[in-house]
Amino acid sequence: MSLHTSNLHSLPLLARGKVRDNYAVGEDRILMVASDRISAFDVIMGEPIPGKGELLTRMALYWFDQLGPKGRNICPIHLTGEDPTSVVAPDEVEQVRGRAMLVKRLRPIPVEAVVRGYLAGSGWQEYQQSQSVCGVPLPPGLRNASRLPEPIFTPAAKAAVGEHDENITFEQMVALIGADLAERIRRLSLQLYVAARDIAATKGILIADTKFEFGLDAQGTLTLMDEVLTPDSSRYWPADTWQEGVNPPSFDKQYLRDWLETAQVGGKPWDKSPPAPRLPQAVIAQTAARYQEALARLTA
Repeated sequence: MSLHTSNLHSLPLLARGKVRDNYAVGEDRILMVASDRISAFDVIMGEPIPGKGELLTRMALYWFDQLGPKGRNICPIHLTGEDPTSVVAPDEVEQVRGRAMLVKRLRPIPVEAVVRGYLAGSGWQEYQQSQSVCGVPLPPGLRNASRLPEPIFTPAAKAAVGEHDENITFEQMVALIGADLAERIRRLSLQLYVAARDIAATKGILIADTKFEFGLDAQGTLTLMDEVLTPDSSRYWPADTWQEGVNPPSFDKQYLRDWLETAQVGGKPWDKSPPAPRLPQAVIAQTAARYQEALARLTA
């Protein structure tokens, strides 16, 4: 049973994002409910992807376990450890079970911490023009899907729902949040990516790039928050089919993006603004299958 939009009456709604509906639990916690919505090019599709919210939650919890205090202990995480179903009314449990996280309420940092280990997407497009990505110079001769000599940190300024995030330089990030905090986020993001990359490699998965989000608690502790290393926030490639020069098949929403590039609305190519084209059942099924394959490989 799909859940496009949650509707909890027992908790105040704070915000609806592209995927998650956030509800206030007292003054210090948030219930994050992962819906089955999917977005592409910063536009939310009208049709849900069945099972996607539960899958994203399972994968995020897997990575929080791997990278947080229970695993590599790279940095604090926002999970409270409490059962999300314990804070909703009995008739709302099925909207929450398996697809929600009960987390600490933090002050979000208004920058997405993007780490790239391979050249792909907008990074590849920018490299062809300037041999750099977000102000980070790269060596000549790289190709589409090339592995970078070292992972690079390329932040993005967060945009409102429906608007496009904007790639920025590290210097612009410093201007937004200060040098000390920017340096700490860059260092932690690279540590998190390298640890996740190495874990995924043992499962036959390449993490081409990903984005992390951080917040500060009341004591000013920098904390990893939101989702982490899911197919919504990362580019997952099967290691056995990767080769330089071509886009590998991916275990994320790239299949949907590719279909949308050819889709039409009103007899014209879609201009990447709402409303989104209606998704055929075959596209929904294929997108769901790619997400499921990512989780199956990681947790095998």
